[in-house]
This record gives sequence, C-alpha cells and structure tokens, in this order.
Amino acid sequence: MSFLHLSALPTTVLAASLLVLAPDGAHAAKAVTAVKAASAHKNAPALPAYQADLSQTSVSGLSSGGFMAAQFAVAYSATVAGAGIIAGGPYFCSGQPGRFPFIAYLTNALTTCMNPGSAQVAPPVASELLRAANDFARARLIDDTANLKRQRVYLFSGTKDQTVTRPVVEQVEKFYQLAGTPAAQIRFIDTLVAGHAILTDSNQDKPCATTESPFINDCDYVQAGDILQHLYPDLQPASNALTGKLIAFNQRSFIQNAYSSMHHTGYAYIPKACDSESCRVHVVFHGCLQTTQAIGDRFYTSTGYNQVADANKIIVLYPQVEPSPVYPYNPKGCWDFWGYTSINPIDPNFYRKSGTQMAAVKGMLDRLAARRGSR
Repeated sequence: MSFLHLSALPTTVLAASLLVLAPDGAHAAKAVTAVKAASAHKNAPALPAYQADLSQTSVSGLSSGGFMAAQFAVAYSATVAGAGIIAGGPYFCSGQPGRFPFIAYLTNALTTCMNPGSAQVAPPVASELLRAANDFARARLIDDTANLKRQRVYLFSGTKDQTVTRPVVEQVEKFYQLAGTPAAQIRFIDTLVAGHAILTDSNQDKPCATTESPFINDCDYVQAGDILQHLYPDLQPASNALTGKLIAFNQRSFIQNAYSSMHHTGYAYIPKACDSESCRVHVVFHGCLQTTQAIGDRFYTSTGYNQVADANKIIVLYPQVEPSPVYPYNPKGCWDFWGYTSINPIDPNFYRKSGTQMAAVKGMLDRLAARRGSR
C-alpha cells in the first residue's frame, strides 16, 4: 500500500494501516508498556504562578518540536518574540500541497515536510504557506501575521540530517523573509556535520553525525545557548552550577481534548531569581522519540537550556507529549503538525490557536504569568 492513497481511507482503516506501515513497530510496542508504567508523576502538583513577563516569550524545538515551535510562533505571534527551529519546517507545512477537502496532511508531513528529495516530491512553498497564514489571520484563527516582523528566528539544518532536510528548513527562512522579518533577525546555521539531533558539548552524548536515540549529539556546540543568545542578545554567560529548581507539574488541567496525546506531567526549570522577580519564559518542544517514556529526563535536564536560563532569569517550560499506540495514533510521541489530535481529519485544527496542543501550551504560559499565590 502506498502512503499516497492513505488520505482517501476512513479513519479506522487509516489507523490500522499505519499500525502496519509504521517504520518502528518495535518501538511502538515498547511505548505501550512505557505508557502504562509511567505513573510516577501522575499526581504532580499544579503549575505555580510566577508573574512571568510574557511579552518576551520565545519557543524552540527539534524535529516535530521544531515544527511545533514554528506553528506556535505564528499562531500566537502576538505573544511570541522569537523562535528557534532545529530540523523543522514552516508553519502549516503539512497543509500544502492540496486544496480543501483533499489535503493529504499525513502524506505531506511524511514527504514534503521531511525529505522531499527522497520522496520525489517538491519541498514546501513558503509563499503559499504565508498566504494560508494570512487567510487564517483574517479569519481570526491565529494572530495577525504582521507580528512576525518583530520576531527573532534561529534555524538549523545539519549536513548529515536525512530526516528533515535543508530544503524544508530553508523554507522557514523564506517564510519569514516574505513576512517582512529583517535579515538581521534571522540566523541560519547549516554547516555543521550533524545528524538529526539537538547539539551539545558533552562527550557523554552521541557522536555529532549520527541520527539515533536519544537524538542529543556531541558537536562541541551548545545549541541551546546559541538559540537563546540569538533570541535574547543581552544574555549573560551560562551558570556553571544551577541555583534554581526543576519542577514537575500537572498538564491535565490545560488539556481540553481526550485525544491530545499529551502526558499527564510536564516540567519546568525555575531560576532562583524567578521566585521573587518577573522572568521571561522560553518553551522547549522535544522531538519524536524524546518523551520521558523513551529517554527519561535527558531532554529537560541535559540539553543546556537550564544553565543559560539560570543566569538570565528565564523560566524554561518543557511541555510533554506521550506515545499513543491507538487513536490518536502517535506511537513515537511526536507533536501534532498534521492533525492527529483533530476529531475530523478532513478539517483539522492543529495549526490554529484553538488546536488542542497549542491551546494547552498557551494555557501553561498564562498560568506562569498569573499573580503569585493565585489559583
């Protein structure tokens, strides 16, 4: 069966087909066991309020997290001041090509938005995606795209990355250029011999050119620091020793859809200064196969964000997806950039402010910005 025919199938048949066609069935089976076992933080406390300054909110992410960062930055552009996109594509990437109601979102996500050359299809077209974003903004489904002009943007594509290739990432740059974002606010790194991963300067991580779990590679480059330095040019050097605290919190109160594929627990790093001062917030979206079920605490403790945040009064929010082996079918714990959380796959809402995962993360930001001591 070809993926090109999947969009014509009923939802139940499509889910069954994906169970057979998924490229890593063994991991999906492990994910089922892991989901059942992952209950240590099921009764985590509510996310505290810190009177955070949301006017300087920024986001970043790898792979599906990169797509989610791009998606969130456009949909909530009135809130987001900057975005770091590692091996991710432009807003609404899976919505093009095609016209309603025949858009094959899943097919596009797996081909156009990943390795279009290998799939023998064209890369996404930034001008068409920006046109769609403008239409959505006029319909008030997302914020005004004029806000994109003020955003700072970091982009990365490793030369050994064959999962999400450079032609996809470069369309993010073109998207922002067409939106009027000044060139000085866009930083595109594409010369490192890196695989599909977030990069560190730790010899405990995978070799730079590899693409394998946990997708955290030692490239003698602290990517989290470079992202934050571009998004916030006034940063101080990273802390050698953390003085803040890492908290687990209950995500369920922010999730309004039973089909969210979001974990019951999220995490946040809170610098000590933020207990009494108003801090900025940076949201980090993990990639596929980087959930707590797959790699434990590696993503939110060892990617380098916390050390930079600690010295610069930045709260780091780490929302969490979980693998879902049945509907919504998400066996690798990816963020939704093609519509798996939508009840109606023909008319999904993943790209809108009202999208299940998008609205949940915005709710977390609003909670962090609430008055201290409020409930």
